[in-house]
Amino acid sequence: MIIDSQDTIVAIATAPGEGGIGIVRLSGADAEKLLNHHFVAVGSDSPLTSHRLYYGHFRHADGELIDEVMAVVMRAPRSYTKEEVVEVHCHGGSVVLRRVVDLFVDDGARMARPGEFTLRAFLNGRIDLARAEAVIDVIRSRSEAACRVALGQMEGRLSRQIFYFRDQISDLLAEVEAGIDFPEEELPLADRKRLIITSNTVEQKMEVLLHSFESGRLLREGLSILIFGKPNVGKSSLMNTLLGEARTIVSDIPGTTRDTVEESFILKGMPLRLIDTAGVRQTLDPIEVQGVQRAQAKVAGVDLVLLVIDGSQPLDDEDRKAMQVCDPERTLLVVNKQDLGSCVLPVEFTAIPSVSISAQSIEGIQNLLDRIVSFFSQNSGSEGRETTLLSDRRHREALLLARNALERFRSTVTDEQPPEFGALELREALQALGEITGETAPEDILEKIFTRFCIGK
Repeated sequence: MIIDSQDTIVAIATAPGEGGIGIVRLSGADAEKLLNHHFVAVGSDSPLTSHRLYYGHFRHADGELIDEVMAVVMRAPRSYTKEEVVEVHCHGGSVVLRRVVDLFVDDGARMARPGEFTLRAFLNGRIDLARAEAVIDVIRSRSEAACRVALGQMEGRLSRQIFYFRDQISDLLAEVEAGIDFPEEELPLADRKRLIITSNTVEQKMEVLLHSFESGRLLREGLSILIFGKPNVGKSSLMNTLLGEARTIVSDIPGTTRDTVEESFILKGMPLRLIDTAGVRQTLDPIEVQGVQRAQAKVAGVDLVLLVIDGSQPLDDEDRKAMQVCDPERTLLVVNKQDLGSCVLPVEFTAIPSVSISAQSIEGIQNLLDRIVSFFSQNSGSEGRETTLLSDRRHREALLLARNALERFRSTVTDEQPPEFGALELREALQALGEITGETAPEDILEKIFTRFCIGK
């Protein structure tokens, strides 16, 4: 990622399409100068005051009126990027926005790359990398709970925890390196005990944060739920009932669903991803065979499996085959068609938590939804709103590396190994923590992160 921080960049900062207001944003040394080429404030001849919104006209160099606008200058360092930042708030039509951007580009500005405004905020030290990543998570949040987690990270809740780990490990490293500088002075037993206790305390706090990952991941990515079972047990009817719309085709003909169908919805503030699958059975249809294989492959990668059976009919080998693929700890047995009667469940099915429903009459659906929420609550823990949650896989991997390095450091002290070995482990821990905050993140990681952003942010 080659970034020229000397450029003045420009982009449309609002979503595509028509709207009442559209915003064009500039950042860089020439931002205010470029604004003055085209903007004339109404009723004010004095230079624009920083962080004040002005009404005026945006004109072409030849005097042609482009639009009536509001404009604001945010002078460095009190801006999002810590550079000179300008925003032009015009009418939200694509033609007007495009003309405003084109005039700035004609005057020497460069079109911003995805995430480049936030990247500049990071490079200029206004935010660390973890807080920068939270920006895109706030934008993409699919529930209030996920948004709260992202906002907490954007405010620096996670960063403060990581900086605490870094400071503690840095102090340990300083003490160990002092022993390297004076090898003739053997580390006293009391000092070794202190190093062990301190490192163990930090490691335990890392464990708490690592343990929060499943909660954070579920809030950020949502709970994936697979509707699974043999043909004609009501899987597609259940999906349509849960979604409140006819999303999948319902038919008495077996094998109607031949591929996975995915939809998202929110349940009590919790993002869910619902996946309907092909019925599990022996078939000679090559397309249906692929659908069955995909359904079985999906089982291992989801958070919860709704194993649907027809409760009005005796269970058969196809039901047993479907059950054998499932993990009992992540499976909820859904006994469908209870309005048509009920059969006695074989003993192997009674070990799985179950709920009886009728997807046709909606009987028992609320109970099913409550069980799903209960499953989510058990797996997400009971963290409060102020709890720091780890929600990004990249952060988890880096923190895991740091925790493991700290554990190896303690072993070097316990085994009375040369201090150089311990110092090496502590430096590795600091390197891993730095990848979370951005202090040691390589360029390819930065590029991967910021290309996820929309242009204009």
